[in-house]
Amino acid sequence: MTRLTDTPDRFGPITRFLHWGMALLFAAQFLSAAAHWALPRENAIRETLWSYQYTLGTTLFLIVLLRGAWGLANLPHRPAHSGRVGQAAVAGHAALYALMIIVPATRLLAAAGSDRGFSYLGLQIFAPHETEIAWMQAPSELHGELGWVLALLVLGHIAMAVIWHRLIQRDGTLQRMAG
Repeated sequence: MTRLTDTPDRFGPITRFLHWGMALLFAAQFLSAAAHWALPRENAIRETLWSYQYTLGTTLFLIVLLRGAWGLANLPHRPAHSGRVGQAAVAGHAALYALMIIVPATRLLAAAGSDRGFSYLGLQIFAPHETEIAWMQAPSELHGELGWVLALLVLGHIAMAVIWHRLIQRDGTLQRMAG
């Protein structure tokens, strides 16, 4: 029988499913943002991709919270990070998780204080206000820039997995997450 939790030798199927699911959703989010930035206004591809930004982002945020809780529950079972490289890995993962929470939280806060409100999959999460609440809108000014910082960290995460762990160290880290 397959063990669902992580072990020092390999990540469990739930961790792997959440990890690769998030990877796919992040790729879609960053593609959508890149198209929104790079393509001209009134472009059908740009508008189609952008129309999924809120729903995709909210879904991703919920999965990030779930994965964070699952990861904390499995922390004692995972391989230890030792030395300076291990400390850098812990810091990099902490930065990734911080931004994976802060970036969508800035938009959700803005939506909570907006005159449009916010619905997710047909459920009204935040009702619209008569006028926007300025202090709730202010943090969303950093949403885009922090999103690109997150994208760079994700690229660094991928580079470390492929270049450092797979090609240089050949320590099996990538295989433990690949399954």
